[in-house]
Formats: sequence, structure tokens, C-alpha cells
Amino acid sequence: MAECVRDNAAMPELKKHKANGSGDGDGNGGAADAPPSRFNLGSFRLEKILRGSARDKTVFVHGKVGEDCGDDQDAVIILEKTPFREETLPQLLNKNADLRLQMQNDIYSTHHLHAPSELNEIKTTVVYPATEKHIKKYLQQEMYLINETADDYKNITAPYLQSQSFSIQWVYNILEKKAEADRIIHEHPDPKNGFILIPDFKWNQKQVDDLYAIAIAHRRGVKSLRDLTAEHLPMLQTILQEGQMAIFKRYNVPKSRLRIYLHYQPSYYHLHVHFTAVGYDAPGTMVERAHLLSSVIDNLQLEPEYYQKQTLTFALKADDPLLQKFKEEGRL
Repeated sequence: MAECVRDNAAMPELKKHKANGSGDGDGNGGAADAPPSRFNLGSFRLEKILRGSARDKTVFVHGKVGEDCGDDQDAVIILEKTPFREETLPQLLNKNADLRLQMQNDIYSTHHLHAPSELNEIKTTVVYPATEKHIKKYLQQEMYLINETADDYKNITAPYLQSQSFSIQWVYNILEKKAEADRIIHEHPDPKNGFILIPDFKWNQKQVDDLYAIAIAHRRGVKSLRDLTAEHLPMLQTILQEGQMAIFKRYNVPKSRLRIYLHYQPSYYHLHVHFTAVGYDAPGTMVERAHLLSSVIDNLQLEPEYYQKQTLTFALKADDPLLQKFKEEGRL
């Protein structure tokens, strides 16, 4: 009989845990100096593939952990092939490379290059224990566009959000430095207008081509774009200006090469701002979801209650309960 191993008994219940580590705050870390994972893949049993992308080289899988112990729990694992880095190319392309011909036609040929294990890293993100909401979040589904008026927000969206239990304790853990304190890029500590800037879990910090950082506001009670008024302009301007300067100082990426935006609807309801490299096709940059921070600031300067009055468009998945609320009200 296989030995029963209880996974992650001491693991703090954070939003996401990286099985392969994320390197240090300077972007110089790697698998070699990362601590071993506390997540045990030995007791993981695959249930189904939630979705995958050949273009992005990612796959999202749902599985069970701990069945041998009789207390199995759900887990979501995201596997992503990491980008190539210039400094590792000489180790791939040399006389010792294991290159195997697949097809040749005149001057064109295709091969399989079998890279050494240390150059074949797969970034692995673990959500564990995962809830039904996590599983649905990553499941491939049909999408529907919603044109949410101010009345729709007041009568449909806001009451729905108030009725739901969305845990953002992991956000407070970051703001209180109970988690990820070693990953902070920059902090403005003012409780009203300040923020913490950290690398997003999607970025391994080994190259800036796919740079992705998140600015999380210290101020609580501001859930999304809909809550913003001219009162929040000092906070938004601080995030924009200091975030740009911090990223330039740390990664030598100028503001002209940054895309800085908010999501609506956001994936979690505490104000945060995304900083990504302009050349990176980051998730969630579609026109129906991303709102440039500079445009948000301009809109609030022109109309202090712009986002309380404006119709906002966003997409919802087919099984999203909020979509059902809009259907029940005849708005879809």
C-alpha cells in the first residue's frame, strides 16, 4: 500500500503558490537557487484539462490531491513553457546539441532539439486547495459581452457582488507583508494614496520581454473602476508615476514601453493596476476589459464621477452567475 502523505500541511492558504519558485526581487533568481516545493505532485491525480493554448504554450489542468489519505482536495495546476533567454542560447546551440532531423526540403529543414533539463524549465503555478470558482475561472467556455449601464451596476452588478463571498485575504497578506514581502519592487506606504508593486505570478523575472507587475493599492474599500471618483486621482497618479519610475530603476524599462491598465470586471475586488511590457500579449488586454490608467485619470479630471455614469462593456463566461442575473433582468 502506498504511503499516505498529507500535502502542504504547513502551507499558508494563499491565492497562488508557485511550485518552481519565482526568483528574487532583482530578477536574478532561478530554479537552481529556488527552495524545493512544498507541493507534492506524487499524490496529484489528473481529473481533466480545463483549457490549453498552443500559441501561448500553456495548459490548465484540474486534479485531486490527497486521495490516499481519504481527504482529497481540488487543485488547479497551470503549466507554461518559459520564454527563451539570450544568455542561455549558447548552451542550446553548440556542437553538443541533441538535434534530430524531422524533415528537409531544399534549404529548409525542421528538427527536434532536445534541450538539457536545466534549460527546459516549465513554469508551474498551483492553486491549492482550489474552489469551484477557481475551476470555473480557468475552464474554457463561451463568452458573452455585457453593456453595463450605471443603472445596471446599481441594480444588478453591485447587489450580486455584495451577496457573494470573494476572499481577498491573500491581498491583505501582501499589503501587511505576511506574504511575498521579499518580492516587493516598490512601496509607497501611505494608507490613502500608497501602493505595493510586485511581480505578477505570470512573470518569472528572467527577461523583460514579458514583464508583468501589479500595483496593489493600500487603500481598502475601493473594489473596482466603478468606485473611482476624482477623490482618488492622487492615488492613481502616484501609482502611475512611481510605478513607472520603479520599473525603470529596477528593470531599465522606460514608461514608453509599458502598458498600464485596470481590468473591468477585475479578477478580484480590491483596486489594483497592471504594468506589462507593450510588446507582450498579456492576458486580459482585450478592448472590452483593459482600461489604460492614463485614460482613467483623464476621464476623472474631465468628469469627477465618470465611472459612476458611464456604460462599461465587459465579457462574462457562459456559467457566470452574474450573466444569469443580466438575463433574468432582460438585459441580454
